[in-house]
Amino acid sequence: MAAAAIHQFAECITCHAWSPDQSMIAFCPNNHEVHIYKFFTDKWEKLHVLSKHDQIVSGIDWSNSSNKIVTVSHDRNSYVWTQEGSDWIPTLVILKLNRAALCVQWSPKENKFAVGSGAKSVCICYYEQENNWWISKVIRKRHESSVTSLAWHPNNIYLATTSTDGKCRVFSTFIKGVDTRGSQSSTSTNSKFGEQIAQLDLSSTWVFGVRWSPSGKTLAYAGHNSMVYVIDEVESSPVAQNLTLRDLPLRDVLFVSERTLVGVGFDCNPMIFAADDTGLWSFVRFLDEMKAAPSASKASQLSEALGKLYGQSKQGASSDTVEPSKARGGAHENCITCIVPLRKGSDGTIKRFSTSGLDGKVVVWDLENHVSIAK
Repeated sequence: MAAAAIHQFAECITCHAWSPDQSMIAFCPNNHEVHIYKFFTDKWEKLHVLSKHDQIVSGIDWSNSSNKIVTVSHDRNSYVWTQEGSDWIPTLVILKLNRAALCVQWSPKENKFAVGSGAKSVCICYYEQENNWWISKVIRKRHESSVTSLAWHPNNIYLATTSTDGKCRVFSTFIKGVDTRGSQSSTSTNSKFGEQIAQLDLSSTWVFGVRWSPSGKTLAYAGHNSMVYVIDEVESSPVAQNLTLRDLPLRDVLFVSERTLVGVGFDCNPMIFAADDTGLWSFVRFLDEMKAAPSASKASQLSEALGKLYGQSKQGASSDTVEPSKARGGAHENCITCIVPLRKGSDGTIKRFSTSGLDGKVVVWDLENHVSIAK
């Protein structure tokens, strides 16, 4: 099993983030608070409770270089938390939203962050030195429904979003005075703030968990119709691949390398996807493999038979090619809603990542010695 550690922090966890040195973790226990725990010798201890929000906290991100925490909530507010001594001091961010804030993420350079909302808009927030406050510029009139996830391109300018309108979009977030125009990314810096670079209309259902590959050449996101969409060359001439799953939908994805993708969701078990030498993506296996029970009950046999029948009728394949449903009860026991990268190797690939879910667990997964991932 690839799970290196399993921590039961609460009955339910909405989202989580790690400190730069990964000695502390911040998470929302499905309420208006953010709890910060630190690991001491052999156990986790609660250090702080951030309780400025009035409603459930829907997004947390912890910056690596500045050690600032940004939180968003259904109360339509966002706070940037700065550690001063042993206390965390909140600073209100002016979002100008009339609906819930749903997700948040620092940009790669950490000079701004993006907030997705139920107001069909995205706020790009940055710090204004002159007035000593955080303000936002809003991207409007593009989304037709709530923004469910965000992903910054490595160039710090492009931002990908997914929405419950079934579309994935890429926008320019260039802000004069915050971003600099460079020769290496002339195309991105020449675009205006809020300009739509691409719109991917591949799904007829809600879409979640958008991510860029490490190079920024590939984009991936998940649909609520149990599909994964992988797109190459998004800016110039997009080439899309649609992967149909035989299992439950995903809620989030993460590129652990340029050609390896991890997906998490309602199956309570991380799924590994990989691209072959021709660039064709396919499902490899579940990361948390569990041994099958020696004797199956009649109910499980019926479920397996129905699964085969469903797979045959949907895909037109023989029953021999349809795997039985995977058993639950591994590291996670409920839907996984969040996946966060932890450690990168010398080649830039992610060696460790963590997941959290509705079972209140945070699980750390180790890929360092998992040589069979791409096999």
